[in-house]
Amino acid sequence: MAPAPRSFRPALFTYLNNLSENNDRQWFADHKDLYEKYVKDAGLQFIRDFEPYLHEISPYFVADDRTVGGSLFRIYRDTRFSADKTPYKTHLGIQFRHEAAKDVHAPGFYLHLDPAGNFGGVGIWRPDGKAALAIRQGIVDRPQVWVGVLSDPDFASTYVLEGEMLKRPPRGFPPDHELVDDLRRKDFIATSRISRKTATAPDFLEQYARMSRNAAGYMEFLTRSLGLPF
Repeated sequence: MAPAPRSFRPALFTYLNNLSENNDRQWFADHKDLYEKYVKDAGLQFIRDFEPYLHEISPYFVADDRTVGGSLFRIYRDTRFSADKTPYKTHLGIQFRHEAAKDVHAPGFYLHLDPAGNFGGVGIWRPDGKAALAIRQGIVDRPQVWVGVLSDPDFASTYVLEGEMLKRPPRGFPPDHELVDDLRRKDFIATSRISRKTATAPDFLEQYARMSRNAAGYMEFLTRSLGLPF
């Protein structure tokens, strides 16, 4: 089988690095052709290329190549409530969300490309109270399944659990539960580092697909805990 198209090129990182050093509207406008070619178009192509791999994992997750409101995050920062008023993000972000999702606070597969470091992520970041309760209840109701998911060799060799933790066990759950540290999670996310060499390799699409498949059990647990199909 011929190598998959190389969606990301070293020029993507050169552009993002230059953007971080010239994060203003005039520079962005003067170099918009580079953004279109190496970031936006490359990201949209990756989304399209990944769709069949994604649907092999689960038909309920979406690869949406719309330029606005799709899987590709906008380059424009929301500065309304931030002390940092630089107008542009200096990374590429893609999230393949569950079809029932309304925003980024939902189960998804994530790709982050950044001159400062790249990673693939899976899970649900900062779920609302109802979703967090459902996941915690899922851990209590199916502890052996949860432990099995985390200890699965493919998952454990690929991902590290990350995210913020509550200082105390959540209300309504036993403080002495054997999995209390997992019940204290605010985020149910796992990440895997990706080198720049890997991200720009001709077979990166297959490598990212393999990473994502290694998280299938983890994603299925979270998704079904929320009462959603997987």
